[in-house]
Amino acid sequence: MELPHFHSYQGQHCAPPPPRPKLPAWALGLYFPLLLVYLEIILHLAAGSAMTYFPIYLLFSLSTGSLLALLPVLLPWKAGRILTVILSVLLTLLFVAELIAKRTLLSYYPLSTLETAAGNRLSDYMGVILPAIAVALPLLLVFFLPTLLLWPLFRWGLAAGQPPRRSAAVFAAGAVLLHLLGLAVVHAPWSGDLTPAKLYRTDTNLDDQVEQLGLITMLRLDIKHLFIPAKASLDNDFDGLDGLDSSSSGDSSDGDTSAVEEQPVVDTSPNVMDVDLESLAANAPNEDVSWLANYFNSASPTRKNEYTGMFEGYNVIQLVIEGFSGYAIDPELTPTLYKLANEGFVFNNYYTALHYTSTSNGECQTLLGLYPKNGNPITMKRTGVLGTNAYFSLAQQLGREGYQVLGYHGNYDMYGRQTSHTNLGYTWKQFGTGLDVDTTSSGEIAWPARDTQVIENSVDDYINSDQPFHVYYLTISGHMPYNNNRIVQPYLDEVRALPYSQTTQNYMATVMEVDRALALLLEKLEEAGKLDKTLIIATGDHIPYSNAGVLEELSGRTFGSSSDLEALNESAIDFDVYKNTLILWSASMEEPVQVDKPCCQVDILPTVSNLLGLEYDSRMLSGRDILSDSEGLVIFTSRSWRSDRGFYNRFTQTFTPAQGVTMTQEEQDQYVSTMKKLVEYKLASTPIIVENDFYNLLFPRE
Repeated sequence: MELPHFHSYQGQHCAPPPPRPKLPAWALGLYFPLLLVYLEIILHLAAGSAMTYFPIYLLFSLSTGSLLALLPVLLPWKAGRILTVILSVLLTLLFVAELIAKRTLLSYYPLSTLETAAGNRLSDYMGVILPAIAVALPLLLVFFLPTLLLWPLFRWGLAAGQPPRRSAAVFAAGAVLLHLLGLAVVHAPWSGDLTPAKLYRTDTNLDDQVEQLGLITMLRLDIKHLFIPAKASLDNDFDGLDGLDSSSSGDSSDGDTSAVEEQPVVDTSPNVMDVDLESLAANAPNEDVSWLANYFNSASPTRKNEYTGMFEGYNVIQLVIEGFSGYAIDPELTPTLYKLANEGFVFNNYYTALHYTSTSNGECQTLLGLYPKNGNPITMKRTGVLGTNAYFSLAQQLGREGYQVLGYHGNYDMYGRQTSHTNLGYTWKQFGTGLDVDTTSSGEIAWPARDTQVIENSVDDYINSDQPFHVYYLTISGHMPYNNNRIVQPYLDEVRALPYSQTTQNYMATVMEVDRALALLLEKLEEAGKLDKTLIIATGDHIPYSNAGVLEELSGRTFGSSSDLEALNESAIDFDVYKNTLILWSASMEEPVQVDKPCCQVDILPTVSNLLGLEYDSRMLSGRDILSDSEGLVIFTSRSWRSDRGFYNRFTQTFTPAQGVTMTQEEQDQYVSTMKKLVEYKLASTPIIVENDFYNLLFPRE
């Protein structure tokens, strides 16, 4: 028996299905321009970035997308579809990864950091990264929406007879035209201290580049600068800079000459060295070195003061404490920190602003007295790669004085410290190169290492030395995430009784571990009879930025909205979130010294150099001796700044005079203009020093 032909289209029972739509060759190419625009918009919205600059990254996204469109347009239909899917997934993953980096590490990261990231241990951050990904899952699906929509589009076929070469020519011409239009908009007269035109020419301020130029353009410029280094466009205008670095209060004498005569004579000569900066500027190997020599020659040096040489010949132990904030200091829970913070020099307006790459460049400020470059290459690591002469580092200054110089870190070789810190002058010991810490059965660090154990396992290296010693510790126990890890466990009973969230309780436990490490250190010094002749210096590398909200609990203050504080969005937070504690203490001090001047990490090196009576040139450091009569200055990563005379907000371009400061509008305008120039010069000087080995031109290595 013959079966009926149910699928015969010749009968009247069943109509043929309509033909599927056919895509013209150029339609597949349109996907990439639209995808990049979509991804940039979602990224900006998710990061809370201003949409003011949308026309710029719209044009650049369309231009880059048009270039990418050439690939699927020119390839056969099947190959073009496969390539489109692969590129779509990769581009989306790139945007997602950058958003996660921004949310967890508070900065976008260029492709040139891949080498550093590969050398570091991302597993240390997984406790923060994975929860951030989990929270952002719905948003991540939004990012991948265009890729998911490719499937129904690919069910369509390619229209016959389309000329792919003509479509390719259109996309190529469009890419060029859109790029030129983007450049025109970039160089439009935008207002602000960091304009799109300025950002387009630099390899710094990556977050601002993403906000104003777009992520793809930031990454493109980063790749460009790997082959063609960006050149800083700096003015040779040094007028007024000498007045800014000197005291704003003038002569401190009250006019009673008889009282002055009764006081011991204090040497107030400038802290400078016998170097010919003018000659170096005239005979410099390049324009950058010439500019830097002229800049330093124009700067006003800080002067010696009543504290000069106060600790001359002392042993020096310096600690940079991971994720530390002075808001956590408590007289009962952290008695040693409380003692050191309140019985030595007490700095009431000290800040540890978060700069690019956090810990590494927190070290840069503390150890070099320089602001780090806000971008790649990473300053501290770069000094090791190039073998830069860090002539004014404490390691080198005290090494020249015959000190035993040692450094310790209870971690792996992160940020190339084995090279950079050895180059600084330290006999550097970390896990795997001379420092023992607890390990797992597989030989890995029992993460994180205990600061108390690092002290215990290192102190015998120097405590009985006949030489004076300088020791540097980079601690690790306070590393995020603040979960119930091995550092927290011994302090659980105490911290669980605190009226805070569990995260804040755990953070307090890590600070208690640092406190116990310091107590152990003081005990060992006292047993060796060396406590009275030892200077202790301690500060944080940065605040606990991944959990900045803990600082609101500890301080009882509000620093901004939850989202702004979580992102440390400097356009909308209270900068006092960066307020911290700097410890400068010796058992030989009879009473505390209160200091109200605004100051920060870059000021530590010149301040300590003066206290130790070392010969250094104060003009060639970004920081200033806090105890001198020079004006205080703190520069934040956004280029907002605080000085003795007030606070400048880069985002609103407004200056708020400090309490008690009176200035005419003309005086204020002149002051702000000159200060902004000084801030730019201080930030720009660091990469010039490092890349040109500037100090070695004046003080060649022996």
